[in-house]
Amino acid sequence: MFLQLSFKNIAVAAAAAIAAGACWSCANKAKAETEETKPALMWFDATGNFNRFNQKDSIDFYLKKIKDLGFTHAVVDVRPITGELMYDSELAPRMLEWKGDSCGNFDYLGYFIEQGHKNGLEVHASLNVFCAGHNYFDRGLIYNGHPDWATVVLDPEKGLIPITEQKDKYGAMVNPINEEYQQYMVDVLKELVGKYPELDGVILDRVRYDGISADFSDLSRQKFEEYIGAKVENFPEDILSWKTVEGQKPVPVPGKLAKKWYEWRTKNITDYMARMRKEVKAVNPEISFGTYTGAWYPSYYEVGVNFASKDYDPSQEFDWATPEYKNYGYADLLDLYTTGNYYTNITIKDYESNPDLVWNETDSQGQRSPWYCVEGSCKNLRRIMKDHEFIGGILVDQFYNNPEKLTETIKENLKDSDGLMVFDICHIVHKNLWNEVEEGMRQGGVLPQE
Repeated sequence: MFLQLSFKNIAVAAAAAIAAGACWSCANKAKAETEETKPALMWFDATGNFNRFNQKDSIDFYLKKIKDLGFTHAVVDVRPITGELMYDSELAPRMLEWKGDSCGNFDYLGYFIEQGHKNGLEVHASLNVFCAGHNYFDRGLIYNGHPDWATVVLDPEKGLIPITEQKDKYGAMVNPINEEYQQYMVDVLKELVGKYPELDGVILDRVRYDGISADFSDLSRQKFEEYIGAKVENFPEDILSWKTVEGQKPVPVPGKLAKKWYEWRTKNITDYMARMRKEVKAVNPEISFGTYTGAWYPSYYEVGVNFASKDYDPSQEFDWATPEYKNYGYADLLDLYTTGNYYTNITIKDYESNPDLVWNETDSQGQRSPWYCVEGSCKNLRRIMKDHEFIGGILVDQFYNNPEKLTETIKENLKDSDGLMVFDICHIVHKNLWNEVEEGMRQGGVLPQE
């Protein structure tokens, strides 16, 4: 009798436990399904992947692969720095060939959209805005009929020259206030969005000046004088000059009007960003309007960009900002903001033990600060962006010689920012870093733990 009751009680208890477990499992499954997954973007560079994605089956394979790894977006570069396009257009030539390889005989972006949606991915088109030529190959719109679009730079050795004569720079950048070019790019965007109504978004790259040394054209001088309501007595010295020391990199020397010049340039970029948003939304009100910038805000004023919230006043923290500079923060204009946390130090502790001098692509001088690691960058971005979200980006080829850190930076960006942007898939393929990516997505909570 005692044994019978015991077995019976055990059976009842087991059944209850199974039922409770099933309820717990269902509840957690429902919870997991309702929890919002952070977006994870994989970038497909146009020229870097030209000979890989000129075939449909390759697009099929890699879209499924990134979906299986937890990525939610495919960012397809359709306007590389040459200004050519990756689709048929009435406004610009299609990139039919790159380094001896031919484009595929199909609608490149259209196929990405079709197959991306079949895989449950959002597809966003990326365009380089203020770049229209490749200086290494003398190729692109600036070299093919539009030399007047080239930005004029103040070179430390040569003085005022068009950027096409600076062969150490690969991007032939445009003067952002050239009205003909501004209208041209608006027309390109409108055509793109109208041609591909199923496109989920646009992400604009290089919406900026070339650097601190640009643009010093006659047009810029005229427009700046109109802005300040006075003549610039010594141009460009009242704004910028260079100090050169033999054996060292030239150092920029700000003039008496430098801070006002920085303010004016960031206003130009923000005004044009607002114009592009308005024109894009007029064609498709539902499309996402986004951009990519470097995360290094302390020196990003050098390219005329203020991606912070208008509620943040950089003049309280940085000596290059006027009190009016904050009026031209453009965070409010963005539906999607991706930023480059391109640092090999991942945590603040990493930086403190290895405070290397960091030279970002757009910097005229090296930088040292806890800002220049992934954790420190995210904490500072959270502060200056206020309630605006940002997606932390990584540059895969920085980790060729230390692939374990690729896993770490994916994990850290997913933890500290509002998502992940990986640039670029070609680097992962080239070095076969898929295991490191998968582990980073797992440690970052995108994939379930094994």
